[in-house]
Amino acid sequence: MKVAFVFPGQGSQQVGMGKDLCDNYAEARMAFEEASSALNYDVAALSFQGPKEELNKTFRTQPCLLTASMAAYRVLVAKNIQPDMVAGHSLGEYSAIVAAGVISLKEAVVLTEKRGMFMQEAVPEGKGLMAAVIGLPRNTMDEICVSVESGYVSPANYNCPGQIVIAGEKEAVSVAMEKAKEAGARKVVALAVSAPSHCALMVEASNRLAALLEPMRFETPDVPLVNNADAMFLTGGDRIKTSLIKQLNSPLLWEDSIRNMTGCGIDTFIEVGPGRVLAGLIKRIEPGVRILNVEDTESLNKTVEALSAAS
Repeated sequence: MKVAFVFPGQGSQQVGMGKDLCDNYAEARMAFEEASSALNYDVAALSFQGPKEELNKTFRTQPCLLTASMAAYRVLVAKNIQPDMVAGHSLGEYSAIVAAGVISLKEAVVLTEKRGMFMQEAVPEGKGLMAAVIGLPRNTMDEICVSVESGYVSPANYNCPGQIVIAGEKEAVSVAMEKAKEAGARKVVALAVSAPSHCALMVEASNRLAALLEPMRFETPDVPLVNNADAMFLTGGDRIKTSLIKQLNSPLLWEDSIRNMTGCGIDTFIEVGPGRVLAGLIKRIEPGVRILNVEDTESLNKTVEALSAAS
């Protein structure tokens, strides 16, 4: 059995995330205490109680979701469950690099708070848009984006077969959405996000992130990390740093990442953190793998039992 830990991205946050694990495990509580110390506000209170409107602000969501994921990760480690590889979806890549020992949790929450600010400030509210397109192949969606002449739109996330997210200027994305419907998409829906990530509109945010990362020391990861921007295995700290900068303004290759991990022998994925968004995507990419998750005590116990039975 070869196990990969995968960490969720923005959109998986919810009021109450992490509370059950904190109520039952000191390791989880310590993660929230470290994050609160680094950010100078009570991360646990915001994560557990909300309000939802505050938690959903990008610069709050990112460090809070990362903390909830790392709380779950630390409880898994305390149960002697370790990954052979790690990966994260968008923001989740920061959880993955913390899990791999590249930077500390305290460094990561400060970094993701700034990242959220940079993303929000890169595109004025209401000027950008992201939309999910269900039921069209990659090449069709690529061609649709290229054909839009009223502004900038491009693929942002290749999530799984038949699910692609596009991003760009609001008018151009709206045109691409209509073209996708005409091309036979089963479902096209605008996403409730305040900043269009993983596209060229994030170049300014990427440049600001690069300046923030430049003086930081990134350690060699303890386990291989599969990155979003290239779906490649990264084993050097400097390459991971460069990858995080590229990730912000380049399409996210999640489907390719999962296929590359299974191609290297991964047969079990554990989604570590709130929700089961990634579990659903992985099931569509590689139906034959074992998919587990840990977000509370119940899911933790089920995961521990399933791994014990399989070993």
